[in-house]
Amino acid sequence: MNSFGPPNEPVPEPAAAPAPRVARRKARAFVLVWSAAVLATCTAFICELSLRGKTLALGYELGRARSEEVRLREVRRVLAVESSSYKTPERVEVVARTLLGMEQPGRDRVIPLGPVPGAHVGAVARSPRPAASGSSGSAAPSGQPGTP
Repeated sequence: MNSFGPPNEPVPEPAAAPAPRVARRKARAFVLVWSAAVLATCTAFICELSLRGKTLALGYELGRARSEEVRLREVRRVLAVESSSYKTPERVEVVARTLLGMEQPGRDRVIPLGPVPGAHVGAVARSPRPAASGSSGSAAPSGQPGTP
């Protein structure tokens, strides 16, 4: 007896190769499944890239919108300050004197409609109206603002 087993034991034959048709079917199925897996992986990768691109574009757009919002807030603040400055009596007087050429009217151009301050309570003071010039009967200025 040798150490490899009994001497009269039959030697096992190698497994018979599958029939060529079966092998071809298995190979086709493997290629089909492998192609589907590769196609699915490529599709997922392309979708991932497109989503990253859209995310990046939206990030840039969001940054532009935020900077525009900051700019518009600053413009609004400046306009609010400017608007409040237009409402002050000093600003109205400056615009009237410089841009419009207006000046304080003289005493002869003011016609009081009520009692004169400091006059007797019972008496109503009336200033004489300027004489009418021409046939219209109105006392219109002579064409330039502020001139009697």
